Amino acid sequence: MAKKFPVAPSHPERICWGCDKYCPVDGMHCGNGSERTPHPAELFGDDWQAWGIDAAPQTGPTPEAPPEPPDNTPA
Repeated sequence: MAKKFPVAPSHPERICWGCDKYCPVDGMHCGNGSERTPHPAELFGDDWQAWGIDAAPQTGPTPEAPPEPPDNTPA
């Protein structure tokens, strides 16, 4: 069974999040060790769980479309 994925780790930059091993940045066991996989919070911000397929549907008024620009062509 996989480890429970940490939603808000205190120092996500210190760990590679690419697999269930959660290796330290300087001791990655999977891959070639050239780059670490960042935590989703590092990529998408603290509200990363609000994105994607499993995100809860948004409630409230939907934003209106921006107004059309005026037609400045001569008649």
